[in-house]
Amino acid sequence: MKKLKDMLPFLLIILGTFYLLPMLIQDTGTGMMALLIIIPLICFISSLIYGLKKPFSIFYPIIVGVLFVPSILIFYNSSAWVYIIGYGIVALIGSFIGVCISKEMK
Repeated sequence: MKKLKDMLPFLLIILGTFYLLPMLIQDTGTGMMALLIIIPLICFISSLIYGLKKPFSIFYPIIVGVLFVPSILIFYNSSAWVYIIGYGIVALIGSFIGVCISKEMK
């Protein structure tokens, strides 16, 4: 439970990104830019900061992927299912790099 509480601020940022950003999508071009650039970038930066501040947890990228599932049903079509894995991998890489940087700094 403590790990989830530690993850909460970072997951809220990602949750906001997954559910508020799609409301700004106007056409296919902005949708693709959001899915391929903006969301992964925010996910990576949030995960990197999480990794700098907290110990590595495999549950973090899993939760990130799970949080994206309802947004597919709300905002996107079935072709967006692949992004669950993509965003989970981005979160995994970001948190791993953050942990590595954190260990180097100590």
